[in-house]
Amino acid sequence: MMTETDRTRATKVDSMTPTKPRRRAMNKHSKKFQFDRVIRKIVQGLRQLYIPLSEYDTLDARFGSILEQRRADEADGVAFKARSIMLVGPSGSGKTTAVRHLKHNYRHAMATDPEKEICEFIDLQVPSPATMKFVGAATLRALGYPYSGNKQGPAIWDQVKEQLKLRRTLFLGFDEAQDLARYQTEKERQSVVNTLKSLMENSVWPVGLLLSGMPDLKKIVNQDAQLARRVDPIEFGRLHSLRDVERVLKVVQRYADRAQIDVAASVKNEAFAMRLMHAADYQFGLMAEIVVLTVSHALFTQGLEAKLSIRHFAEVYGERNGAEAWMNVFIADDYGRLDPRILLDDGEDSDDGEDA
Repeated sequence: MMTETDRTRATKVDSMTPTKPRRRAMNKHSKKFQFDRVIRKIVQGLRQLYIPLSEYDTLDARFGSILEQRRADEADGVAFKARSIMLVGPSGSGKTTAVRHLKHNYRHAMATDPEKEICEFIDLQVPSPATMKFVGAATLRALGYPYSGNKQGPAIWDQVKEQLKLRRTLFLGFDEAQDLARYQTEKERQSVVNTLKSLMENSVWPVGLLLSGMPDLKKIVNQDAQLARRVDPIEFGRLHSLRDVERVLKVVQRYADRAQIDVAASVKNEAFAMRLMHAADYQFGLMAEIVVLTVSHALFTQGLEAKLSIRHFAEVYGERNGAEAWMNVFIADDYGRLDPRILLDDGEDSDDGEDA
């Protein structure tokens, strides 16, 4: 229930928020430039803009080192011992973007087209339920092999290993890899670990793994000392509310420069950067996504004459989270109490929790 303080706060910000329902207001204004070809082209460029992270550089260096050693050993006829990489981080931290850029960076050094006979890098999302039989079947499909559903798990994985060799696959990627052991018994989890090791230790055609997932993925790898010894870990950390202020402001400016629009003073200060980080739950990937959506919104509503302001961010956050002004991270005075992961948050749940 809205308190008197909340009503006062909402009244105070009326001047910077739309008077009509936020969803209709955005849609109405968006029609002004949404069909403009120049604007659409700029928005495409925003979505493709690469913002480097130290974790991206680490991934690139480790992947490149493993690839070069594999190629050198293969050329000299040396038995190759496959190594793997584990990307770990919360949802929105940037793992998927990292893998996408990795494949793009190595597109000339590797055959990565799944439609071609040879594909040196194949990746897929772990299916649900993540039994070894279903995961094996999904891997076969990713390899372009027609799966027959009457085979048991071990027979399926034998086919997987055969297809990996035929397609000369060097790396096999599993996204959301933490699901490989979710809801599994200890025996089933060990079966997962054994299967992963068997891919890397295959005497005929060893394959490196690129495992990406939530922090629970660490439990799978650490369950077996032999597996852990063959895996290079990379963890995506959270943004720091003070240390990353300048970094966040530079990201906002870079997107605005790509869009060829000006930036208002309201989004050039420490207070705004802290609000933006909180809105993204301190995840770099989510932060960049919010900035792209907001700059796009500014272009769609005002064209190239737009001046990116905190109002644009508040409108996008309100549309995206279904948040009223008094629950909007970019408007509320005490925004630290708000959970940016919750949609349509009216404050009732948090109030109930405090009363309890």
